[in-house]
Amino acid sequence: MKQKRGYRKVYTGVVTSNKMDKTIVVKVSRRCQHPVYKKVITRYTKCYVHDEAGQAKVGDVVTIMETRPLSKLKRWRVIARQQNV
Repeated sequence: MKQKRGYRKVYTGVVTSNKMDKTIVVKVSRRCQHPVYKKVITRYTKCYVHDEAGQAKVGDVVTIMETRPLSKLKRWRVIARQQNV
């Protein structure tokens, strides 16, 4: 019997760097409440993402999906891209 894979995380973020070969850096933001002051603040996570086609440009909005480790830092891959106008 074949086991079903677990669900993979999917995030949407903005490309901040595309200077590496087949790798982009994506800034993923999330809103959370400050533990003491209760103000809603924005926190950011920097994800290294595999971009096989190398088409993503800085400022593009991309959807990324979790994947197996591809290098020391890369654990994500691009599944959709919206061009920045």
